[in-house]
Amino acid sequence: MTAEKQNQGSNPLGWEKIPALLRQFAVPSIIAMVVSSLYNIVDQIFIGQGVGYLGNAATNVAFPITTICLALTLLIGIGGAANFSLELGRGNDAQAEKTVGTVVWMAAIVGVTLAAVVESAMTPMLYAFGATKTVLPYAQSYVRFTGLGLPFLLLTNVMSNMIRADGSPKYSMMFMVVGAVTNTILDPIFIFGLHLGVAGAAMATALSQVLSCIIAVRYLFQYKTVQLTRASFARPNLWDCGRIAMLGMSNSLNQVLFALVQVILNHSLTHYGALSIYGTDIPLSGAGICMKVNAIVIGVFVGLAQGSQPILGFNYGARQYGRVKATFKLAVEYSFIISVIAFVAFQFFPKTIVSLFGAADNRLYMRFTVLFMRTFLCTVLINGVQLLSSNFFSAIGKPARGIVLSLSRQVLFLIPMILILPLKWGIVGIMWSAPVADLASFVLSLVLDRIEFRKMDQLSAGAIL
Repeated sequence: MTAEKQNQGSNPLGWEKIPALLRQFAVPSIIAMVVSSLYNIVDQIFIGQGVGYLGNAATNVAFPITTICLALTLLIGIGGAANFSLELGRGNDAQAEKTVGTVVWMAAIVGVTLAAVVESAMTPMLYAFGATKTVLPYAQSYVRFTGLGLPFLLLTNVMSNMIRADGSPKYSMMFMVVGAVTNTILDPIFIFGLHLGVAGAAMATALSQVLSCIIAVRYLFQYKTVQLTRASFARPNLWDCGRIAMLGMSNSLNQVLFALVQVILNHSLTHYGALSIYGTDIPLSGAGICMKVNAIVIGVFVGLAQGSQPILGFNYGARQYGRVKATFKLAVEYSFIISVIAFVAFQFFPKTIVSLFGAADNRLYMRFTVLFMRTFLCTVLINGVQLLSSNFFSAIGKPARGIVLSLSRQVLFLIPMILILPLKWGIVGIMWSAPVADLASFVLSLVLDRIEFRKMDQLSAGAIL
């Protein structure tokens, strides 16, 4: 072992080259997140081809439920993984073991509670999320079965974060891929073979999530960095739960606010759509497709953030601030490369993308969806910075700043723009709300990142004890 490795301990997070580490952790994480996004994309494609754009509108109305589930996943999973990595970096293995057990408890309780709430309040919830009377029956059929899979979805994604933090990103990727492949196989069987329509797509999704969950939970018997025992899964105390929740709050809040944005956006689309040539259902369906496609890009950014989290947390806990900065900057560089690819796809090939989801012969539908994609997603080039910055502050144990970034993009900028711009420009104003919000949050992220980097420079120089 070299002198550098001896100084930094046996964990490669402290001494391995940053590019190699980031690729090792981020690539499987990105694949896992993209595959997770494909659950909804695959459903949309098969539903669009088998049911039509009303079916796609139904999944768009139901999407806030999935977003809320993801928010709870990030609250527990990112928070747990961040705490786990920080404790490992400090050499506190006992507390790291306890974190794993606490996370499993939290995921199980929250998942079952969420499923019960969705089942008991389904119809008013869907109306609140923007369903029209035409779309509601389709949405009910979809949510009735996907709701049953929510506990499994939540536990699977939480375990995915914890498994990556344990240094097994490929295992995390594996069970996500297995679930997505299973969903892709079952969708056409249930929709076209058994003629179950939207309900068939929901059944396929739920069954796939159960399979992924079983594989994920098996990992608890083979943890690498800590030795889990029955005591690790003792009933958690509220302080530990609160600590985990605080570390995951910024990422979770980002998703909660995204769900709120979806709801407000859906209502605005149906309201201003009714005042335009498009009507109520075309904007609801078209915007939903664009958001689902963009979810793949967001999945890449989230995967980068999750992949960088163990590296950031461990090295910040070990006071290796140079490695922290290098990891964050490299993640931003990778995100920009992905953003360029996404920008080219959204601006130059929108018709090709939209036609995958059916209704290509409906000219009004194609016209709206292509215009929405080109406009609403035109600032994808800078979207990664805000998300990576929010995760960066959570990973280094400063969740408050991550929360500020999450609030700024969604609450301070995007929601007001969705409400204000269409007052003058109608439904086209809604399309420009995201670019305005993205630019503003990008500037704020740069400012906060620069301030934190200066503090780390001072810490490295010994100016601050």
